[in-house]
Amino acid sequence: VVVAFRMLPEMVWSIPKVGTFNLHASLLPDYRGAAPINWVLINGEEKTGLTTFFIDKAIDTGNLLLKREVDIPFEWTAGDLHDHMMVVGSELVLDTVKGLENQRLKATPQDDSLFLHHAPKIFKYDCRIHWDQHVEKVYHFVRGLSPYPAAFTTLGDQNLKIFKGSIHYGLEDATPGTLKVSQEEGNIWAACHEGWLELKEIQLQGKKRMATKDFLRGFRGELDQLT
Repeated sequence: VVVAFRMLPEMVWSIPKVGTFNLHASLLPDYRGAAPINWVLINGEEKTGLTTFFIDKAIDTGNLLLKREVDIPFEWTAGDLHDHMMVVGSELVLDTVKGLENQRLKATPQDDSLFLHHAPKIFKYDCRIHWDQHVEKVYHFVRGLSPYPAAFTTLGDQNLKIFKGSIHYGLEDATPGTLKVSQEEGNIWAACHEGWLELKEIQLQGKKRMATKDFLRGFRGELDQLT
Protein backbone atom coordinates (compact mmCIF):
# COMPACT_ATOMS: atom_id res chain seq x y z
CA VAL A 1 0.00 0.00 0.00
CA VAL A 2 1.44 3.38 -0.98
CA VAL A 3 0.16 6.90 -0.32
CA ALA A 4 1.68 10.25 -1.37
CA PHE A 5 4.77 8.74 -2.98
CA ARG A 6 6.87 9.99 -5.88
CA MET A 7 7.60 7.08 -8.19
CA LEU A 8 8.38 3.43 -7.48
CA PRO A 9 10.31 1.31 -9.98
CA GLU A 10 8.41 -1.65 -11.39
CA MET A 11 10.88 -4.06 -9.78
CA VAL A 12 9.54 -2.83 -6.40
CA TRP A 13 5.77 -2.50 -6.97
CA SER A 14 5.64 -5.84 -8.79
CA ILE A 15 7.01 -7.80 -5.79
CA PRO A 16 3.70 -8.38 -3.93
CA LYS A 17 1.74 -11.32 -5.38
CA VAL A 18 -1.60 -9.54 -5.20
CA GLY A 19 -0.21 -6.22 -6.37
CA THR A 20 0.59 -2.75 -5.03
CA PHE A 21 -2.20 -0.22 -4.72
CA ASN A 22 -2.23 3.53 -4.21
CA LEU A 23 -4.68 5.89 -2.53
CA HIS A 24 -5.34 8.93 -4.75
CA ALA A 25 -7.19 12.06 -3.59
CA SER A 26 -9.64 12.36 -6.49
CA LEU A 27 -12.22 10.31 -8.36
CA LEU A 28 -9.94 8.84 -10.99
CA PRO A 29 -9.41 9.22 -13.86
CA ASP A 30 -10.36 12.86 -13.22
CA TYR A 31 -7.69 15.04 -11.60
CA ARG A 32 -4.75 12.78 -12.27
CA GLY A 33 -1.55 14.36 -11.02
CA ALA A 34 0.39 15.51 -7.99
CA ALA A 35 -2.00 18.10 -6.50
CA PRO A 36 -5.63 16.96 -6.83
CA ILE A 37 -6.79 18.48 -3.53
CA ASN A 38 -5.52 21.93 -4.53
CA TRP A 39 -6.94 21.82 -8.05
CA VAL A 40 -10.48 20.68 -7.19
CA LEU A 41 -10.76 23.73 -4.91
CA ILE A 42 -9.10 26.12 -7.35
CA ASN A 43 -11.66 24.98 -9.93
CA GLY A 44 -14.53 25.50 -7.48
CA GLU A 45 -15.70 21.87 -7.47
CA GLU A 46 -18.48 20.93 -5.03
CA LYS A 47 -17.58 17.23 -4.96
CA THR A 48 -14.43 15.18 -5.12
CA GLY A 49 -13.42 11.83 -3.70
CA LEU A 50 -10.80 9.19 -3.11
CA THR A 51 -9.76 6.24 -5.22
CA THR A 52 -7.69 3.13 -4.64
CA PHE A 53 -6.11 1.59 -7.73
CA PHE A 54 -3.36 -0.83 -8.69
CA ILE A 55 -0.10 0.86 -9.63
CA ASP A 56 0.86 0.53 -13.27
CA LYS A 57 3.72 1.82 -15.41
CA ALA A 58 2.01 5.14 -16.15
CA ILE A 59 1.14 7.51 -13.27
CA ASP A 60 -2.45 7.31 -11.94
CA THR A 61 -3.67 5.08 -14.79
CA GLY A 62 -3.88 1.62 -13.17
CA ASN A 63 -7.02 -0.47 -12.73
CA LEU A 64 -9.52 0.90 -10.20
CA LEU A 65 -10.43 -0.84 -6.96
CA LEU A 66 -12.69 1.36 -4.80
CA LYS A 67 -14.00 4.94 -4.85
CA ARG A 68 -15.62 7.13 -2.24
CA GLU A 69 -17.22 10.53 -2.90
CA VAL A 70 -16.58 13.56 -0.67
CA ASP A 71 -18.66 16.76 -0.55
CA ILE A 72 -16.73 20.04 -0.41
CA PRO A 73 -18.24 22.84 1.73
CA PHE A 74 -17.87 26.25 0.08
CA GLU A 75 -15.75 27.66 2.92
CA TRP A 76 -13.24 24.80 3.13
CA THR A 77 -9.58 25.36 2.30
CA ALA A 78 -7.18 22.76 0.92
CA GLY A 79 -6.06 22.12 4.49
CA ASP A 80 -9.62 21.41 5.62
CA LEU A 81 -10.25 19.06 2.72
CA HIS A 82 -6.93 17.28 3.26
CA ASP A 83 -7.67 16.62 6.94
CA HIS A 84 -11.15 15.27 6.15
CA MET A 85 -9.88 13.08 3.32
CA MET A 86 -7.13 11.71 5.55
CA VAL A 87 -9.80 10.05 7.73
CA VAL A 88 -12.00 8.90 4.84
CA GLY A 89 -8.93 7.67 2.97
CA SER A 90 -7.71 5.52 5.84
CA GLU A 91 -11.11 3.79 5.92
CA LEU A 92 -11.01 3.27 2.16
CA VAL A 93 -7.54 1.70 2.36
CA LEU A 94 -8.75 -0.78 4.98
CA ASP A 95 -11.83 -1.64 2.90
CA THR A 96 -9.58 -2.20 -0.11
CA VAL A 97 -7.22 -4.50 1.80
CA LYS A 98 -10.15 -6.53 3.13
CA GLY A 99 -11.72 -6.75 -0.34
CA LEU A 100 -8.49 -8.04 -1.85
CA GLU A 101 -7.93 -10.43 1.05
CA ASN A 102 -11.32 -12.12 0.67
CA GLN A 103 -11.07 -11.95 -3.15
CA ARG A 104 -14.41 -10.14 -3.49
CA LEU A 105 -12.86 -7.03 -5.02
CA LYS A 106 -12.25 -6.94 -8.76
CA ALA A 107 -10.18 -4.27 -10.47
CA THR A 108 -11.69 -2.41 -13.44
CA PRO A 109 -9.93 -0.35 -16.16
CA GLN A 110 -10.16 3.43 -16.05
CA ASP A 111 -12.46 5.16 -18.52
CA ASP A 112 -10.24 7.83 -20.08
CA SER A 113 -13.28 9.73 -21.37
CA LEU A 114 -13.78 10.84 -17.74
CA PHE A 115 -10.29 12.38 -17.57
CA LEU A 116 -11.48 15.98 -17.67
CA HIS A 117 -8.98 17.85 -15.48
CA HIS A 118 -5.24 17.73 -14.87
CA ALA A 119 -3.81 18.22 -11.36
CA PRO A 120 -0.13 19.08 -11.93
CA LYS A 121 2.35 19.99 -9.24
CA ILE A 122 2.06 23.62 -8.13
CA PHE A 123 5.12 25.88 -8.03
CA LYS A 124 5.63 29.22 -6.32
CA TYR A 125 5.24 31.22 -9.53
CA ASP A 126 1.79 29.62 -10.00
CA CYS A 127 0.55 31.14 -6.74
CA ARG A 128 0.35 34.85 -7.60
CA ILE A 129 -3.17 36.28 -7.41
CA HIS A 130 -4.53 38.06 -10.50
CA TRP A 131 -6.95 40.63 -9.17
CA ASP A 132 -8.52 41.29 -12.57
CA GLN A 133 -10.18 37.86 -12.48
CA HIS A 134 -13.75 37.32 -11.27
CA VAL A 135 -14.05 37.53 -7.48
CA GLU A 136 -15.28 33.94 -7.23
CA LYS A 137 -12.27 32.68 -9.17
CA VAL A 138 -9.93 34.62 -6.88
CA TYR A 139 -11.72 33.23 -3.82
CA HIS A 140 -11.36 29.62 -5.03
CA PHE A 141 -7.71 30.27 -5.91
CA VAL A 142 -6.97 31.45 -2.37
CA ARG A 143 -8.75 28.56 -0.63
CA GLY A 144 -7.21 26.04 -3.02
CA LEU A 145 -3.68 27.09 -2.03
CA SER A 146 -4.28 27.46 1.71
CA PRO A 147 -2.37 26.78 3.89
CA TYR A 148 0.35 25.61 1.50
CA PRO A 149 1.90 26.83 -0.73
CA ALA A 150 -0.40 29.87 -0.20
CA ALA A 151 -1.67 32.42 -2.71
CA PHE A 152 0.26 35.69 -2.65
CA THR A 153 0.18 39.23 -3.91
CA THR A 154 2.42 42.26 -3.49
CA LEU A 155 1.86 45.12 -1.04
CA GLY A 156 4.38 47.81 -1.86
CA ASP A 157 7.67 45.95 -2.21
CA GLN A 158 6.70 43.03 0.06
CA ASN A 159 4.90 39.77 -0.62
CA LEU A 160 1.58 39.28 1.16
CA LYS A 161 0.17 35.77 1.52
CA ILE A 162 -3.59 35.35 1.82
CA PHE A 163 -4.94 32.25 3.55
CA LYS A 164 -8.64 32.98 3.96
CA GLY A 165 -11.11 35.32 2.35
CA SER A 166 -14.78 35.85 1.68
CA ILE A 167 -16.74 37.17 -1.29
CA HIS A 168 -18.56 40.50 -1.17
CA TYR A 169 -20.77 42.11 -3.78
CA GLY A 170 -22.38 45.53 -3.78
CA LEU A 171 -19.34 47.67 -3.03
CA GLU A 172 -18.48 50.28 -5.64
CA ASP A 173 -16.48 49.23 -8.71
CA ALA A 174 -12.75 49.87 -8.46
CA THR A 175 -9.48 49.10 -10.22
CA PRO A 176 -8.52 45.46 -9.55
CA GLY A 177 -6.24 45.22 -6.52
CA THR A 178 -7.52 48.46 -4.96
CA LEU A 179 -7.89 48.16 -1.19
CA LYS A 180 -10.74 49.39 0.97
CA VAL A 181 -9.86 49.47 4.69
CA SER A 182 -11.93 49.83 7.85
CA GLN A 183 -9.58 50.34 10.79
CA GLU A 184 -12.47 50.41 13.28
CA GLU A 185 -13.93 47.08 12.17
CA GLY A 186 -10.56 45.56 11.32
CA ASN A 187 -11.49 44.76 7.72
CA ILE A 188 -9.64 44.88 4.41
CA TRP A 189 -11.32 44.32 1.03
CA ALA A 190 -9.49 43.92 -2.29
CA ALA A 191 -11.23 44.78 -5.55
CA CYS A 192 -11.65 42.03 -8.15
CA HIS A 193 -13.77 41.70 -11.28
CA GLU A 194 -17.45 42.01 -10.28
CA GLY A 195 -16.82 41.98 -6.54
CA TRP A 196 -14.47 42.32 -3.61
CA LEU A 197 -12.49 39.75 -1.65
CA GLU A 198 -12.43 40.39 2.08
CA LEU A 199 -9.04 39.38 3.45
CA LYS A 200 -9.57 37.28 6.58
CA GLU A 201 -6.15 35.76 7.35
CA ILE A 202 -2.92 37.12 5.92
CA GLN A 203 0.85 37.07 6.36
CA LEU A 204 3.13 39.92 5.39
CA GLN A 205 6.64 39.00 4.33
CA GLY A 206 8.79 38.37 7.42
CA LYS A 207 5.79 38.33 9.78
CA LYS A 208 3.53 35.67 11.28
CA ARG A 209 0.21 34.55 9.83
CA MET A 210 -2.58 36.44 11.58
CA ALA A 211 -6.18 37.62 11.42
CA THR A 212 -6.59 40.83 9.43
CA LYS A 213 -7.81 42.82 12.45
CA ASP A 214 -4.56 41.94 14.29
CA PHE A 215 -2.51 42.89 11.22
CA LEU A 216 -4.16 46.32 11.09
CA ARG A 217 -3.30 47.03 14.73
CA GLY A 218 0.41 46.93 14.01
CA PHE A 219 0.75 47.96 10.35
CA ARG A 220 1.98 51.50 9.71
CA GLY A 221 2.52 51.50 5.94
CA GLU A 222 0.32 52.46 3.00
CA LEU A 223 -2.75 50.30 2.30
CA ASP A 224 -4.07 51.31 -1.09
CA GLN A 225 -3.16 48.83 -3.83
CA LEU A 226 -2.17 45.19 -4.30
CA THR A 227 -0.31 44.03 -7.40
